[in-house]
Amino acid sequence: MLKVVDAARRLERTESELAGAQELAHADDAEMAAEARAEMARLAAVRDGILAELKPLLVPDDPLNDRPAIMEIRAGTGGDEAALFAADLERMYSRFAERHRWRLELISRSEGSLGGIKEVVMKVDGPGSYGALRWESGVHRVQRVPVTEAQGRIHTSAATVAVLPEAEDVDVTIDDKDLQIDVYRSSGPGGQSVNTTDSAVRITHKPSGIVVTQQDQKSQLQNKLKAMEVLRSRILDARIAEQEADRARMRRTQVGTGDRSAKIRTYNFPDNRVTDHRIGLQRHDLPRVLDGHIEPFIEALQLADVEERLGG
Repeated sequence: MLKVVDAARRLERTESELAGAQELAHADDAEMAAEARAEMARLAAVRDGILAELKPLLVPDDPLNDRPAIMEIRAGTGGDEAALFAADLERMYSRFAERHRWRLELISRSEGSLGGIKEVVMKVDGPGSYGALRWESGVHRVQRVPVTEAQGRIHTSAATVAVLPEAEDVDVTIDDKDLQIDVYRSSGPGGQSVNTTDSAVRITHKPSGIVVTQQDQKSQLQNKLKAMEVLRSRILDARIAEQEADRARMRRTQVGTGDRSAKIRTYNFPDNRVTDHRIGLQRHDLPRVLDGHIEPFIEALQLADVEERLGG
């Protein structure tokens, strides 16, 4: 509340100064009028900055924003190139988290060929981690010449990202009778056995049909605990997505709807361009973006969501 009051006072003071400068801009003294017009431009920029600062403060903060984020990245269409792109996305988010000093915990990983990944699930834990990363859910598309392409042709591949808030026990109640738990032997690349005991776990939540597998931990109990953690988060996310879909029917864009099938961003290597299709934002610094500097997209999406919520 103090931040809102402070911003409102600064806005009122700036508006008053702007009104005074507007009067002087019509003065007979040409030099004074020119100075007043320059001051008007400066004050208008200050006013816009205060308004941008004030808008998020007027919208109640989502209590889920400070939850750890469960991030799932999967290779989509495009074969080996899609797996390589999924690995690029994993590195992008890892670098982003490291710069914010958030803790990364690998939950599961399925390797692809040529250094790519088929799927990775990780937990990102830090202040505001889910609140920032929630905007990354959807289909990410890459346009570039694959390393396997001999003729230099540009290919289009994709990877999907799902960001779920870590669920707490009070969020999701799961009845044991609703679960089917299967255990099997862990396997490594190429299907080779890496464990002589049945330590891998597959949990099926029968009411929702959600299936979670986990084999990266050392024991069956650890795998079960990790699988249940992901399962709770997926069930909570499904409930949130339903609520967001209802709200989206009354909104102008698809920002924040949790639609996993929506193409949200394209990474175009030939043009050094990254485009977020939800808000039309483009950046021509692709290497920097892939190095984890995704704040411009996240901040713009957060502001777009605030504006929609204030307008709706």
